[in-house]
Amino acid sequence: MHCRPVATPAELSVHLRIRERVFVDEQAIFTGTDRDERDADPATIHVLGFCDGEIAGTVRLYALDEEGVWLGDRLAVLPAYRARHVAAPLVRFAVRSAGERGGRLMRAHVQVANVRFFRRLGWIALGGPADYLGRPHQDMVIELGV
Repeated sequence: MHCRPVATPAELSVHLRIRERVFVDEQAIFTGTDRDERDADPATIHVLGFCDGEIAGTVRLYALDEEGVWLGDRLAVLPAYRARHVAAPLVRFAVRSAGERGGRLMRAHVQVANVRFFRRLGWIALGGPADYLGRPHQDMVIELGV
């Protein structure tokens, strides 16, 4: 299992298709598309996770402010790879990447069913669950290493 930022327009297209499959087709969190203005921003980092040489999942990250706060979102793993431990390397890669770019803190809006997974990776819940995109999500943070 390894992760890296997308390197070509074709890889970005695959990244976006995986997100659409998970968030539009499977979970119906979005209607039509999950794309937003962050996808067109060249500062946004789109990441691919590979398992046995195949693209198995994605995550996206970007700086929220000039103070070093980053957001990780759109963590998506194809169903065939969910039992193959693809999500943790994607999250760790996002955290490391934000830290390497001067980030001090990363935030995420985590689906409630995934809170325990994020806690095992060192994330801390802020407050209680709240509605985000029509589903209960938990705001979570992790401090970024230098």
